[in-house]
Amino acid sequence: MLTDTQADHAWVSLRAGSEDQESADRAQALRHERKWRQLDRGVCDAIEDIAISRWTDLENASLHGEATTPPDRYFIAIALKSTRVRLTRGRQTIFDGIMPAGTLYISAPSRQLTAQFNAPFDFLHFHVATGYFPIERSASQSIPTEDLDDLVLLRDCFAEQLAKALIEHGNAADQKFACCVGQTLAMHIARLEFPRAKVNALPKWRLRRVEEHIKAHFDRCISLSDLAKVAGLSRMHFAAQFRAATGYRPREYLLHQRIEHAKLLLSNTDTPLAEVALAVGFCTQAHFSTVFKRIAGETPARWRCASKNALPAVQEFLPRLGFGGQNVALRRAGGMA
Repeated sequence: MLTDTQADHAWVSLRAGSEDQESADRAQALRHERKWRQLDRGVCDAIEDIAISRWTDLENASLHGEATTPPDRYFIAIALKSTRVRLTRGRQTIFDGIMPAGTLYISAPSRQLTAQFNAPFDFLHFHVATGYFPIERSASQSIPTEDLDDLVLLRDCFAEQLAKALIEHGNAADQKFACCVGQTLAMHIARLEFPRAKVNALPKWRLRRVEEHIKAHFDRCISLSDLAKVAGLSRMHFAAQFRAATGYRPREYLLHQRIEHAKLLLSNTDTPLAEVALAVGFCTQAHFSTVFKRIAGETPARWRCASKNALPAVQEFLPRLGFGGQNVALRRAGGMA
């Protein structure tokens, strides 16, 4: 366990506009990064064990960032919402595709990384001292250090719940609680069983064929065998490679495409919910509502109401940002539930 003195150094980074504001923000548990993974120097100097920061932009659909993990820290990211991102180091591609909510990404110390975000995003970042890895265990359970470099764990439910527990407290979350969350996450990662065989991602030309097939037939019944045939692979190899490329199981990807099309109908038409459900491939309105709420976080009716209420406000605010009268449409993450 951490001592009280160590726990007091846990923090989370936020935007601040002045030195006075920055000092006030440091006493809070939730802060936002100004730039990707770049923390305020004054705050960084006070870090001893665990630092936590939030990197979020729910409006812009294209942002670029570069950062290098400090030599005495591991970098851990948890996706709070599904997004499309490309992670590279030099000419090496670490990840390129849809990163679902709950994705856990880990990078070792002194590792440079470049990120290209191609959809609105929301991440929680943990900067953990190297002393936390590996945690002492028996030889049979020891975790090789190299396993904690460029490790992308798609949909780690426990990590996602820890992130939600932290952000739900908002500014009311204290530093000790934030540090406890960070410590628990580090312990969780150190005890994970990592796959020894790496699955190659589905080649882009095969993935493109599958995505086009789903977009053209999302309102119909599409089986795993159908998609594997389109990709020219066996069902087993296709499913594994598809998930490695997109972060989703084929069925989840299909459901997400249906929900994205449903959102277009809900926001742009007054089509009854039952008809929307049938139009995007669901047999019943009840099943449609259940899946929609799981993916979007709200029922179709609530989402439609919020979408239509938000549109006038967005259109009024855009000129202040220099967009003039341009039409702005949110880009889809392209993923699934």
